[in-house]
Amino acid sequence: MTILLVICITVIFIVGVYLMLGRELKGIAMGVFLFSHAANLGILAMSGQPVLVRSQGESLPKGAPILGNAEMLVDPLPQALILTSIVISFAVSAFLLTLLVVTHRRTDTLEVRALSKADRPAPVIFG
Repeated sequence: MTILLVICITVIFIVGVYLMLGRELKGIAMGVFLFSHAANLGILAMSGQPVLVRSQGESLPKGAPILGNAEMLVDPLPQALILTSIVISFAVSAFLLTLLVVTHRRTDTLEVRALSKADRPAPVIFG
């Protein structure tokens, strides 16, 4: 099962890098989104098994990290890291999508080469 998860993470990272090397801003944004999802899966894969397997072949589920035997508890750190990563990636996604909408409204294109040659809009003066 771990090998399958590692293969999925690798494929998601590769697709994310491929999209970030593209020529349109929406593809770059989707690559960043995939990168954050692959990072979450990577943290989950490194967190270990949620089941304790004993030498007799029996498997016991690990419990919540509140009370109990130390070897029967699930490590709470990866869960906290994933939750933090989800919140940060949501904020970055919202910021990137806002930039995409504003860029498209001002220039009518999302292609990187066309944006490098486009005239910059006049600065907005508040006051």
